[in-house]
Amino acid sequence: MKPKLVVVGAAGRMGRRILSLAIESGRFDIVAAVERQNHPDVGKDAGLLAAAEPINVKLDSSYPVARPGGSRQADADVTIDFSQPEAADKTIDYCAENSVSLVLGTTGLSDAQREKIETASKSIAVVYTTNMSAGMNLLFSLVGKVANTLGEQYDIEIMEQHHRFKKDAPSGSALTLAENICKVTGRDFPGALIHGRSGKNTLRQKGPIGMHAIRAGDITGKHTILFSTLGETITFSHTAHSRDTFARGALRAAEWLIGKKSGLYSMADVLGIK
Repeated sequence: MKPKLVVVGAAGRMGRRILSLAIESGRFDIVAAVERQNHPDVGKDAGLLAAAEPINVKLDSSYPVARPGGSRQADADVTIDFSQPEAADKTIDYCAENSVSLVLGTTGLSDAQREKIETASKSIAVVYTTNMSAGMNLLFSLVGKVANTLGEQYDIEIMEQHHRFKKDAPSGSALTLAENICKVTGRDFPGALIHGRSGKNTLRQKGPIGMHAIRAGDITGKHTILFSTLGETITFSHTAHSRDTFARGALRAAEWLIGKKSGLYSMADVLGIK
């Protein structure tokens, strides 16, 4: 039986690609496509909105209703949410209250929302990550080891580039890179970060991690980590060519969650990265 899938933020740039690729794969039964109230596309067929075939599921502002018979279990198995931070609470509540697994890729969440995710993961299975790309998650696992091996003589700078419509800065992925470096090297996070530089006295000090955010055009996403010392520079870089890499990762995570016990998982768990 195919997993019953709910897509939240279904009319957004990411939501449409998730819907399109889910339809193309034929591995999911899409039972709901959720958007904010008063969205101009509410009521339209979600498949057509995703530039795919009709699926007889209309874009709606409501989540699937519970199954008949008094069960708290909703008529869904897993939800993927790539909407906005202000919508995340409603999705987390819905999944926790209805025993629906959750793949959450929304960035820019508050500390309170992250705590809410941890609480929800005690009763449902949750994959929460700042980036669903396989390549980016491999990079997440490497940067701390590299920083620790190279030592404190190497300055570290993180540069991220995204499209003009991205609201949060720095990106969640850039913060995850920095956090992983800090965790392995004993730096304080986020206290070790310096966001950009300006002024006449900006001589680089040993220890801090430089963080730089670029917003321009339609850049899907590029992250560069630079390790540099006197005499050499080592650069790691990841470029997302399209949103499909994130959408495919989210669908992979959704399939992986089926049958998993409650808990908070990462894409490293999904991909088997140690």
